[in-house]
Amino acid sequence: MSASGVCLPLVVILLALARVSHALTSDQASFIAHRQLLSLKENDDLPADFEYEIDVTVTFANRRLKRAYVALQTWKKAIYSDPFNTTGNWDGPNVCEYTGVFCAPALDDPSLDVVAGVDLNHADIAGYLPTELGLLTDVALFHVNSNRFCGVIPKSFSKLILMHEFDISNNRFVGGFPKVVLTWPAVKFIDIRYNDFEGKLPPELFLKELDAIFLNNNRFTSTIPDTVGKSTASVVVFAYNKFTGCIPRTIGNMTNLNEIIFLNNHLGGCFPDELGTSRCWRLQTTS
Repeated sequence: MSASGVCLPLVVILLALARVSHALTSDQASFIAHRQLLSLKENDDLPADFEYEIDVTVTFANRRLKRAYVALQTWKKAIYSDPFNTTGNWDGPNVCEYTGVFCAPALDDPSLDVVAGVDLNHADIAGYLPTELGLLTDVALFHVNSNRFCGVIPKSFSKLILMHEFDISNNRFVGGFPKVVLTWPAVKFIDIRYNDFEGKLPPELFLKELDAIFLNNNRFTSTIPDTVGKSTASVVVFAYNKFTGCIPRTIGNMTNLNEIIFLNNHLGGCFPDELGTSRCWRLQTTS
């Protein structure tokens, strides 16, 4: 596994395919493996004049549902193991009937039904997130926790500007902190725990009006930014990483904080007096 986003060697992918109960043909396996390597290596954004790779010959109620169909069909091709057949009914133009896909009236035009949420939690699906998911521009909820998705979070996710809840925990994602989350103006809940993200945390993360931030059980190695003191979150979890340095003194400015967890890192050297305020915090610094 590497930070470049190529999460499984081609040979391993094909071996895994051979063990899947709903086995793919050799041609399908080759196509999925090839597309995974191309997409994750480039990690491109969607161009303004993006041309659909999925052959669309059916009629849709509106253009947004057509774009959602393209995104979901491409995603299905990027899945190489679906042991519970969760995406088994992802066929045909009625995307609102797909398992784990939820539709609602568009915020800017209630006369249009659009894909507003995706929830594939606990499906044990193996695959990756293709660039075309950036076509789901009406999605406000994206939950794929407890699967085996790997690779990187595509840059095209920056187009999902209505995102409110983003949960990709307990997967196999790699690379640096997924900075696409910083582009979402309405996001309130970020859960990226139990993955293989690494490197530094962007200070801008704590300047967003978030309610909860779960970063635990990754490979982050930076110091904790002083901007944490400006966070509006009520829960922040840094546990089980490799954070170093001191707990920032600015933590005393976190007016909404109910729980913050630092345990199992490499923090040390100082314990800020600001932790002794009268606010009712639940603080964990050791296991």
